[in-house]
Amino acid sequence: MKTLCMDSAHKHLVIALIENGQIKAACEKECWKRQSETLFPELMNCFQSAGWSVDDIDEVVISDGPGSYTGVRIAMSVAKVLCSTKNIPLSCISTLQLYAGLSEHTYVLLDARSKRAYFAHYHLGKPIGDEIVTTLDEIVNRISAKPYRVVGDADLLQREKENISLAENFCALLPYARKIDNIHSLTPRYLKDNDAYKVK
Repeated sequence: MKTLCMDSAHKHLVIALIENGQIKAACEKECWKRQSETLFPELMNCFQSAGWSVDDIDEVVISDGPGSYTGVRIAMSVAKVLCSTKNIPLSCISTLQLYAGLSEHTYVLLDARSKRAYFAHYHLGKPIGDEIVTTLDEIVNRISAKPYRVVGDADLLQREKENISLAENFCALLPYARKIDNIHSLTPRYLKDNDAYKVK
């Protein structure tokens, strides 16, 4: 089984070509607001490195948000066209889930601007509670009781950023991907602000 994985929801462009649980080629590049112009050249580089062609792909897995309004749509649009044209399966995982991977208790936060962040608590690939978008102050309150690992934009909380491999996380999370039955109905997941936490 040859799987193409893509994420363009946040600051990074992530591409991973995975065959039978092994990464054959990958790209993880920070290119904020440049994912659309970077995706195809890097995708071609990955295909060349793995010795694959587009016709070799058996399935596609992407992140479906939350994240940048435009960013989430880049990988999703490419995936929908590819899967529709080739009639192959498309599956999704959460962007926050991708950052957490299969680690034990892990908090994930990604910058949502205006002193807010997308936030979730994951344990071994599964969410503990809901994914939310809320203020940084509220996140500090939430994580102070249980100081677990923090990944993503940890620097927003004056913590050191941890380097993680999103390509490796894609590979580990493939069993958790949700298959999309109707590709044409797939839309990005954008979390709505809880009114109690909106910046006044």
